[in-house]
Order: sequence, then structure tokens, then C-alpha cells
Amino acid sequence: MISYLDKLGEVFGFQSFRPNQELIIRNILDRRDVFAVMPTGGGKSLCYQLPATVMEGTAIVISPLISLMKDQVDAARENGISAAFLNSSLAPDEMSEVHRRLRVGALSLLYVAPERFVMPAFLESLKSIPISLFAIDEAHCISEWGHDFRPDYLGLSVIPESFPGVPVAAFTATATQKVQEDIIRKIGLRDPHIVRASFNRPNLFYQVKKKSRLESQILEFLKGRTGESGIIYRTTRDSVMETSDFLSSNGIKALPYHAGLGPDERRRNQEAFIKDRVTIIVATIAFGMGIDKSDVRFIIHADLPKNTENYYQETGRAGRDGEPAHCLLLFSRGDIPKVRYFIDEIEDEAERAVALEKMYQMIGYASHNVCRRKQLLGFFGEVYARENCGACDVCTDKVERIDVTTDAQILMSAMARTHQRFGAGHVIDVVTGAETKRMRELQHDRIKTYGAGKHRDKKYWRFLADELLAQDLIREDGDRYPVLKLTQRGSSVLFNGDRVTALKREEIKVKDRHVEGSALGPYDEGLFERLRVLRKGIAEQHKVPPYIIFSDKTLHEMCRHYPVTRAAMKAISGVGDFKLELYGETFAAEIGAYLQDHPR
Repeated sequence: MISYLDKLGEVFGFQSFRPNQELIIRNILDRRDVFAVMPTGGGKSLCYQLPATVMEGTAIVISPLISLMKDQVDAARENGISAAFLNSSLAPDEMSEVHRRLRVGALSLLYVAPERFVMPAFLESLKSIPISLFAIDEAHCISEWGHDFRPDYLGLSVIPESFPGVPVAAFTATATQKVQEDIIRKIGLRDPHIVRASFNRPNLFYQVKKKSRLESQILEFLKGRTGESGIIYRTTRDSVMETSDFLSSNGIKALPYHAGLGPDERRRNQEAFIKDRVTIIVATIAFGMGIDKSDVRFIIHADLPKNTENYYQETGRAGRDGEPAHCLLLFSRGDIPKVRYFIDEIEDEAERAVALEKMYQMIGYASHNVCRRKQLLGFFGEVYARENCGACDVCTDKVERIDVTTDAQILMSAMARTHQRFGAGHVIDVVTGAETKRMRELQHDRIKTYGAGKHRDKKYWRFLADELLAQDLIREDGDRYPVLKLTQRGSSVLFNGDRVTALKREEIKVKDRHVEGSALGPYDEGLFERLRVLRKGIAEQHKVPPYIIFSDKTLHEMCRHYPVTRAAMKAISGVGDFKLELYGETFAAEIGAYLQDHPR
């Protein structure tokens, strides 16, 4: 058997493994089942693609992402691996050709959708050929406790019994301990080697800003990001179209993506984004599961995500190449009723209650001034030990604590004097002295704290209410129309004079922020732009996305080391033997020409 270490360099062009990859690969090669929770961008595809190049037979990869299969197969072929896919997008003659290649042992990798895999005829056909391994991608889809349950996945439980000597490797990017146990039981994995990789994505910068002037905020964020790929998530189809049209009217190449568009238009828009014909896609959550684009440099959530799992998955589509990426969430409590609308549509009472709890967890993430990374990892049961992650707005802003005790007491007194029966909006109207008909009808214009907060605007009092909620000094009670209630700690502030402080934050410039472990240092940006143009031209000739030719990370390394010889190009991470033969000379010539133009 050829050494898997040799294949790592020859086929994939890597000199070393990422965390957990080698252990997973060795267990698969020892024909042991594996269950692995690996974050997006953690390199899970290598864990089954590399064994597929070493072991006898065909590796069967089961994936629900039909729109992604072609890109995965193209990427494998660009590395010199014989690969194909079987799904409903193929014409009958194309499907017949794939079956023929499978029968004669001409495929190292075959991607197949779960619906097709469980067809009795297909299962029988597999029993007559050598199978090296089964890889189950997006394995959380088999669990009803997961966030994306798919009934077709339940049929995968036949694998261990029908193919007793073949190892099964199940992969997912998100799974709580409960979901993990459910996946292992439902597939029937046999004493699997279990890997729970860290959910930490150190190259991602997490930021939450109060949503105020949305369109202006998006434009401001996009300044200086010309040419960078990004995804902007919106809740509704109408808001997707509004944001997409707004960006286009401001000279920014952007396309919409949502379920209301026709399938051909959705496919064209997704392909334009993947192939760098446009830099920005504005989408509902319908977008993202079917892309493997490695060079997404930013994600903007312009509305509140419905739960933390979705938020983690969606932000995880940035920076899959390990290079720095920015995740911005624009948060307004006005978004909460929009999320509630979708939750209220859920018929099952227990399911609705779970969705509601998850929504409140997401609100907590957006409104608590605690390290974003620590909160995210904590959701998945992982403890982040460092006090400062160095890569979120809370940890990198210049933070000064200010005493807000008096104002907190004003707000809490208004709550108490209105018998803790009103929501934040009405309580703020009381302290700011709003002259409304409802205020007069309730006679709240006569209580002692009416107008006691006129010295501040409503935005400040909204901020303070969020801060008191985050510190558990007050709480929201009720589902549809939550009212503010004092907690025991809050009562001590109001009646005993306990002190309250809040963060006064002065944002530092994004360019001054450091993202932990994300990049190997500066690179020649002029050369990078030339290599990007070259890569795009080659990708169009080969009819594949540019990142499949070489990732941004590989180009950045070229722009640090200027490889102009075959040996120097071979030393660049991501340049395997097959790509070296195909593209090495072309890229080396472009680098040589650049050096002649810029001798310094």
C-alpha cells in the first residue's frame, strides 16, 4: 500500500495535516468506523479523499448537497483523482457512463445523494464491486434532534449490515452531544473512533452592531472590500431583492438568491458568485448549503438568525481557506417579531417551544457584551479558556467601564411603578416622557419616574435595557409580547443601591484588528491581483470555479515566496503533482514577468 503521507504531498500538495485529520485517516485505513464533528473549513473532505487514493476499490460519499457535488468532483479531478457523481442532474446517458466506470473499477470516488443510495437496485449493484469506504457527509441530517433532519438519511442504517467489512466515516460540522449519540445509534456505527474537533474558527472575526441605518451600514462595511467575495443574509425574499437592487444601484456587483426565484435563475446566480463573475450574493438561508467556495471573505447577517446553529453554519461559509474573514451581525430588537412569525407557524407544540428557546439564545448572543467566540463555543459545550480571543468586537474594542447605576435605577423604577406589566418600548416611553394617548389613558404620565430620563435619547435607554438584560438584572417574561421583570439582583440595585457598570466602547479600525492564527504574514498585493486574473481565466477555460484551480491561501503563499522554478512551485502548499504539471509553468511565468516589471 502506498504511504498516505506520500499521497498527502503528491496529490493534494500539502506538507502537513490539519488537527485531527491524520488520526481520522489512520482509523479509516485500519478499517474502523469513525464519527467526526469538524467545523466548516476544518478539512473533512481530505479525511475521506486521501484514503480513497490509497485503498483498493471505490469510496462512496453520501451527501444531500446535489448542487455541491459537481464542484467537489471537479476539485478532486483537478488533483488527479478519478471521481464522479450520481444525482438527478445527470442525463440518462451520463448516468449510464458513471455506472459503467463504477462496474469496471475506474472510480476512486463516487458522490451520491441519499435518495439514490437507498434504491434497492443501486444497493445491490454496490455489493458486486469492491468498496473502499463509505463517507456520510452532513451526518446530522439523520437526527431528528439536529437542525436539518432529512428522512432519506434514515435509510443509511443499512450500510453496516449490508457491507460488514467496509469502514463507515460520518462527518458533520455541528452536533451537540445529544445529536452525536443519536447519529451514531441511527447509522449503527460499530465502536467508532470519535473525534470532536474544536468548534473554534480562529480566522473568523465576529462583530455585532446595532442595526440603525441598514443600507448605509452595509455600504460603509463594503468600503475598501472591492473584489472580495461575500454573502449577505436577509430573512425574507422581499428584503433580499431590496438589498440586492440597492447594491446594484450603487455600482456593487450583487445578485439575489431565494426560493421564489426560478430554478434556472437561482442556478445562474449561484454559478456567477462561485465563478467570481459577481462578488456578492444576497440571500435567504436557502443559500449556502450547496457551495464550497473557499475564498468568501465576509458574511453579513442583516437580520437576526433564527438560532445559533444556523448562525454558526452560515458564518462558517467564510474563510474556509483559513485566511482572515469577517462576520458582521446587524442586530435590532425589531427583528424579533419577524423570527417569531416563522416560529409561530410551527404546528408541533414541543418543536415550537424548542425553536423559541433557540431564538432567545441567539438574542442573548447578539445583546450580551461577552466575548462572541466564548459564547458560540459555549453553545456547543466547548469551554474557551482564554480571557481575550483577539478576534471579536468585544475583545478588540477599546473598552472602558462606566457607572450607570442612577440610570439603571430610573429604568427599574419605571418598571416597578407600572407593576412590571409592560415591555421595553413602553417603559422607555415612560422614562423619556413620551406624550402619547396611551400614556394618558394609563395615567403613567403621573408617576414619579415619568420623564426622569429626558436627559438621554431613546437609543441610549434601549442600549441600557439590553445591558441590564445581559447582566441578568432584569428579564423578559412571556412569549408573544414579553414584559420586563426585575430579578433578585435587579431588586438589590433598585432598593439597596448596588452598583451597575456597562461597557463604553470605542471601536478601533478594522485594519488594526488582529485575527488569531489566520494568516502567515503580509503578501505582495499587486502580484496577488495579477494571479487572481490569471486564475480566473484558466478557471473559465476549464469551466470550474477559480478556487478549485488554486485557493486564495495558495496564491498568498506564491505572493510571499515568488516561486519561478518547478522546485520552488512544488514547495507551495496546495500545489500537488497533477496541478504542478497543469499550471505550474504558467503561474511561474506570470510571477517571473511580474518580477521583471517590479525589480525591487
